Amino acid sequence: MSASQPADLTLDRASKILKSYDDSIQVINTKPLAELDELRNSLLLVANLSTSQNLGICASDFQQGFSALTSYLEAFGYQINLEQDKANQSHEPVYLKFSTQKMSYYSSEYTGEYRGVLVSYQSEDDLIAGTYGHFPLNLFLNN
Repeated sequence: MSASQPADLTLDRASKILKSYDDSIQVINTKPLAELDELRNSLLLVANLSTSQNLGICASDFQQGFSALTSYLEAFGYQINLEQDKANQSHEPVYLKFSTQKMSYYSSEYTGEYRGVLVSYQSEDDLIAGTYGHFPLNLFLNN
């Protein structure tokens, strides 16, 4: 992972930005572009400092979830060619979980109302370790 970060973005500031999204549904269309850039940069900064990440994606269907998964992984700097699970490509709500330690994912039926991405950072540093989100599914699409 080698994304460059703004010089004025500190780990403390990035953590506060990420925590502001905890357990809430943020509507991306109402957020100013500068705020979304700050969110993207915060996610990337903490990803760069963590030892690994898990992504949990709650989506309206498999394709939406898979697109979100691949865009977040690419943004985090992972060069991985994921195979889509042809058997689980339903048009029903889905939960995808990806582990960067195992470099694999699984999907299951999802009955909850949330739509978005949860990011769990693993680290020995308590300021880095934690689970944050729900972040917009399309945060890293078309950037």
